[in-house]
Order: sequence, then C-alpha cells, then structure tokens
Amino acid sequence: MNACIALEEVEKTYLTARREKIYALAPVSLEVGVGEFVSVVGPSGCGKSTLLKILGGLLPRSAGKVSIMGTPIDGPRSDVGIVFQDPVLLGWRTVLQNTLLPAEILRLDRRASEQRARDLIKLVGLEGFEDKYPMELSGGMRQRNSIVRALIHDPAVLLMDEPFGALDAMTREQMNLELQRIWLESRKTVFFITHSIPEAVFLADRVVVMTARPGRIREIIPVGLPRPRSMATMGDPKFVEHNQRIRRLLYSEGSLD
Repeated sequence: MNACIALEEVEKTYLTARREKIYALAPVSLEVGVGEFVSVVGPSGCGKSTLLKILGGLLPRSAGKVSIMGTPIDGPRSDVGIVFQDPVLLGWRTVLQNTLLPAEILRLDRRASEQRARDLIKLVGLEGFEDKYPMELSGGMRQRNSIVRALIHDPAVLLMDEPFGALDAMTREQMNLELQRIWLESRKTVFFITHSIPEAVFLADRVVVMTARPGRIREIIPVGLPRPRSMATMGDPKFVEHNQRIRRLLYSEGSLD
C-alpha cells in the first residue's frame, strides 16, 4: 500500500496536578493509503478525536512518529483539511466567503480560488446559495459549506471529526450519500471519526475499532462492499455482519457509542 498517512507507535499522555501520568492514547500504529477512506469508532473517551488532532497538527504527540506523504507532522499543514462536528462558519461571511477563507489565509490566487469555490459549491448542491449567510442555512447546508471550505485549497488529506453527529437521522443519511459522492469524485484520503457504526461501515474502505482508554487499535475491518453504495447497501448481509461484529467488539470493551 502506498501510504498517505503513517502513524508509528503514537502516544498521548497528560500529567495531573499531582504529576501523575494519564494515557489518552496507548501506542497506535496505522497506515492509510492514498485515496483511502478510513473510519474510526471506539468507546467514548478512547482518544479518537485526540488522534485526529495529532494528525491535523493541532495537538503535539507525546511519543511516536506521524507523517503525511512522508513528511513529519509538526504543526498545522496546508495539505490537510479538517471538518468538525460544529461547522464553525463565520456568521458575517456568506457561503462563498466562508469557502474562500483558507484560500485567503494561504494567499492563493483569488480568481482561481473563486472558480474552484463555485465548482465545489455546485458539487455539494449549494449552487444558488453563494450569497446566503450561515443563519439562513439548514444544519445540513452549513455542514456542506464546512466541507467545501476544507477542500478549497485542494488538500491531500481530509480529517473529519464526527461531522454529522449533530444532524437528524434523515439529514445524516443524506450527508453520508453526499460525502460518498464527493469522495468518489475527489478521491481524497479521508480519516473519519464517528460514533455511528452503520455510518462507519457505509462510508469506509476499512473501519478501525479502538479500545477503551488508553486507546489502542483493537481491530481493523476491511469493508469490501461495492461502490457507489446506497441506502439499499444497509440491507446487504455483509453490511449487517460488519455492524454486528463491530458492535460485539465495542460491547466487549464495556462501552458502546
């Protein structure tokens, strides 16, 4: 496998007021291939989001090595896009202006960036809403805006931390289909954190199941379902089998998200 993301014995520890060491992440090693979609599930507090923040250069690791495309991660990088559960859109900026924000920060060519922004906005079904403000958008539309903002500078990697966790069930299903479509067209490397087992299986090439804290990788499950996937995929015996297997693994950890 041609690795895009490489984690080697990565740990994260914290010191208490009494100088006692607490492990948030036990040694974690993982490779994610170029263009691969990997989902991560695990008990609450197992370090899923901590791992994503380390990958995004937002949190220093305590030990181990982390690299993207062979280059060590020592801080935030322009070849990484991040989407959080809260879209974190600027209320005084329109859909187009919020999308362009990373391009402005990176001082990319304005004309080329605006054309790419409009293409991405069209890709996610927000065409006609370019001049709308966040308060004028539904939750799903705001999250679409957050996704195109993360893609505007054409990053190699897209990190997503429970991006659809706050949405209602129907909107969440629609966003899963939307994200799959975007991924099939862009083939970005995606590292996707979720509490939803069906969502993890539906979207991913592989599902990483983590243990309770200190988080380590319990098992990696290849999904192997044909793409594109639809809501009918959820009735596939292999889909059901993967869901049940992951659920058993999480129950054995004494917690189920």
